[in-house]
Amino acid sequence: MTTTASAPAPHAAAPVQQQVADLAAALIGSWQEGYLKDRSHAVGALARLRRGAGREAGEMPDLWSLIDTGPLHTTAAGARPMGEQELERAENALHAALTLWAFHQQSRGVPMHRRHTRERPGGLGAAVRRLMPADGTDAPVRKRLVRAGTAPDLAMLTQRLRDIVALLRSAKTPIPLDYALLAGQLYLWQCPDGPAAVRRRWGRSFHEQMRTRPDTDQNTTPDTDKDAS
Repeated sequence: MTTTASAPAPHAAAPVQQQVADLAAALIGSWQEGYLKDRSHAVGALARLRRGAGREAGEMPDLWSLIDTGPLHTTAAGARPMGEQELERAENALHAALTLWAFHQQSRGVPMHRRHTRERPGGLGAAVRRLMPADGTDAPVRKRLVRAGTAPDLAMLTQRLRDIVALLRSAKTPIPLDYALLAGQLYLWQCPDGPAAVRRRWGRSFHEQMRTRPDTDQNTTPDTDKDAS
């Protein structure tokens, strides 16, 4: 990953970060609703997306027409347009978050993207904490979160996140994640000083889950197996 001295610091990246999160929420929300209702277009979209999990944006031409990044090129009144580097980071973050969600959602009959709330934390750290016993910690699982945070580049980070998502989806009660929040964090992670800022947020999320510790999701229903192949 290369950066320039003029690239935005984490606080300056906030508007684009939010735009990336909002677009991820809109895209996943539509696909997830259709997938859970067994609509063929959404089932097909998820199958295409999950093949891109852990791979770099642009490596899968099949996804170019599926992931609509048009809203990133729309500038609100009074705002400046994104620069080329910002657009590249935004597209990278969207690709990573959307494909990880598709991998997570595969063959699951309940939403694996769930928006974060104070009562039900949905950040990555909170999800990892839920993999652990309520009365203790699991060092190997926690180490996976630490290794993700210290990845040397976005490609390696995405690979390590995929390993974590595999644990979340295979848990006895599959554990959801706020993929819009993650998309924004993956944008921030690519900015100067971004990895440190994101690691702090994952750490806070981990401890937030320890305080709330819900045992089960209210919307749990049996899994389906519509696309297990």
